[in-house]
Amino acid sequence: MKLYVGNLSYNTSQDTLYTEFGAYGQVEEVAVITDRDTGRSRGFAFVTMNNDEEARAAIETLNGREIDGRTITVNEARPKTDRGGRGGGGGRRW
Repeated sequence: MKLYVGNLSYNTSQDTLYTEFGAYGQVEEVAVITDRDTGRSRGFAFVTMNNDEEARAAIETLNGREIDGRTITVNEARPKTDRGGRGGGGGRRW
């Protein structure tokens, strides 16, 4: 099950999240989302756990808990939706 973890401190690392969520079961992957330009954390992450029951236990316990000075939000991640064309670039007109 993939979990959304929000309201993270910019200092929270992947290792911290592996440790926190690992207390509830096997963590398959942690992805702290960073800004493309600055490389700085955007304040949220996704944690993938192998077992749905363990993931639910992590949600129950960690949602509303303080990590690195911030009260985090943890819930089941929603599927990514198509937000339409983000083309950009615009053609040059003469």
